[in-house]
Amino acid sequence: MASVTPTRYRWGALAWLLTLQFFVVETVVQLQAGGYSRADALISELGAGTSPGHLLMNASFVVQGLLIATGNLLLRPALAGTAGRVAPALLAAAGIGVLVVGVFPMDGQQAVHEAGAGLYLVGGGLGLIALAYAVRRRSEALGTALALLGLVGTAMTVFFVAGITSYLGEGGTERAAAYVVPIGLAIAGAGLWRLRDRPISGDRPTRRELREQARTARAEQARERDAALEAAARADRPRSAAGPAGPTPARPAEPADDDFDPDDPWASTDRRG
Repeated sequence: MASVTPTRYRWGALAWLLTLQFFVVETVVQLQAGGYSRADALISELGAGTSPGHLLMNASFVVQGLLIATGNLLLRPALAGTAGRVAPALLAAAGIGVLVVGVFPMDGQQAVHEAGAGLYLVGGGLGLIALAYAVRRRSEALGTALALLGLVGTAMTVFFVAGITSYLGEGGTERAAAYVVPIGLAIAGAGLWRLRDRPISGDRPTRRELREQARTARAEQARERDAALEAAARADRPRSAAGPAGPTPARPAEPADDDFDPDDPWASTDRRG
């Protein structure tokens, strides 16, 4: 895992925070349109040629795609695990999708525009879910927030595509699917910047690491138990009936024979010698 310099953290986090520009521009263009309903009208209608602020709205779409891509590129090394590789791919798809939406308005090449919008909604919702798993080892709270936003966005995308929009309206359902992306990216950018000094690995062991630790602990306990049993067996082993062996007592010296004659040929060898 490559390290992320403070500069990369700063600019990556700033790029994702600036995706909130979408809400500012949308509000400005909506006020220019007059009579526009967020519940009934689609977001893309603000970028159509009939909208007074269509140039500003489409520029916002393009900028949004560039901001997503910039933060994605700079913060990629800060994401951990398999999810850290999946999330950037999905978010890149979302960034390309919203850029396509801005380049090809709905009253121009509608098929391309709708494909871009679908790529943004699907990639954005799923990308937030993957991003949640990529950052959860740094912060469980941040991961949970991103997962919830991603689930809401994905569910609303399914409802929007399926035409289940009677409760929130067509525009409201689309916004529920689309709004979570800049909100989630802004939260992720701010969270990663705040947690930049916290190491990715070591905060919380993985399941595999926990299994390895448990296996090692059990093996160590078994070794200690076997050693204790062996020591106890040696301590309880019965001693020999003869008792512990000791030093052999020295034989007492034989008393000297005062009548010993060294010139006597019949004397024993011991006495002559």
